Amino acid sequence: MNDTTPADPPADSPADPPAVVGTIAELRARVAEARAGGASVAFVPTMGALHDGHLALVARARELAELVVVSIFVNPLQFGPNEDLERYPRTLDADVAALRGTGTALVFAPAVDEMYPHGPTQTRIVAGEVGGLYEGASRPGHFDGMLTVVAKLYHIVQPDVAVFGQKDAQQVHLVRRMVRELDFPLDIEVVETVREADGLALSSRNRFLGEPERRTALVLSEALAAAAAAAPQGAQEALAEAVAAFGDHDGAELDYFVIVDPDTFLPVADDAAGPALALVAARVGATRLIDNRRVVLG
Repeated sequence: MNDTTPADPPADSPADPPAVVGTIAELRARVAEARAGGASVAFVPTMGALHDGHLALVARARELAELVVVSIFVNPLQFGPNEDLERYPRTLDADVAALRGTGTALVFAPAVDEMYPHGPTQTRIVAGEVGGLYEGASRPGHFDGMLTVVAKLYHIVQPDVAVFGQKDAQQVHLVRRMVRELDFPLDIEVVETVREADGLALSSRNRFLGEPERRTALVLSEALAAAAAAAPQGAQEALAEAVAAFGDHDGAELDYFVIVDPDTFLPVADDAAGPALALVAARVGATRLIDNRRVVLG
């Protein structure tokens, strides 16, 4: 399924806006109709507030399947009591407009009551040890909620392939593991992080940054670059250089910088060598940002 052969064009014009579906029953019926006509299905789960990073995922999905489904759902299960659930941007009209011309056929935009008609589901997917590290340590329960809604969406859409972005590297690791361990019949495709020209990773939360904070936020990509440059000298040197980069930015509060094994997502040993993944999270003003980069340890 993960080949790069372009799919045949859809029956509708690419300039047509996607159909917006709000119920599980209608979404399933529309997908079943497309499958009956021989279409394969690619799925891009999002929480809306779409930017060019999301559109890159949609473009890849369009290469992989005849029918592209994008979900827009701000999932309350993955927000803690002190997090920004109410503050999280909800821009459905703008999101649908952004998807015009992308080849997206369906936007699944359910209400919370449609997804959780009896309140927060009591049945959850548990993210395990890795789910409690890094982002999971800062946001307890976040990954359980994320995996639960992703599993639910997979059952609703039943795609052949789902497309995620590398920026949320821990999420990607956990979703891949869930799909593998629970035998979901689909492929996971990962698209490289989309960045501004100055290196800042695109994020829906970037809109909360004022201009001075926007400049300060570049410390995340600068720290990752410093770690990559120092990685041939080993993990400890890479970590030291990355943390030192934050010393030049008083407006950024480092949450964590860690180098992990890409296969286990656990911290590498001091004497580790070979490919690894550097993860960073920091708060710039009131906004929490994350980023990551592949490094090669010497």
